Amino acid sequence: MKYALIVEPEAERDLITAIKWYESQRAGLGPEFELSVEAILQRIVRLPELAGRVHVDIRRRSVPKFPFGVFYRIEGRLIRIVAVMHTSRDPNSWQSRA
Repeated sequence: MKYALIVEPEAERDLITAIKWYESQRAGLGPEFELSVEAILQRIVRLPELAGRVHVDIRRRSVPKFPFGVFYRIEGRLIRIVAVMHTSRDPNSWQSRA
């Protein structure tokens, strides 16, 4: 089954904020983080049900080399990215988006 991907505006802001923060820590780290997230998004589209549920119908895939997770929901043939967040952040910050 082929899936379409929608990145919610809040998740897009999460990603941009994290890219900028990583780039401020070390030149080149921001794009490295971005590429890691893009790779996870591709994996999610290929095998969305591989990740287990972490809250009601929200699933999470971890970003390799970074303490971040991509939180998403499967809606038929649509995958909706609801958050890209540091995994030690308060879960209420992304659960409110569910």
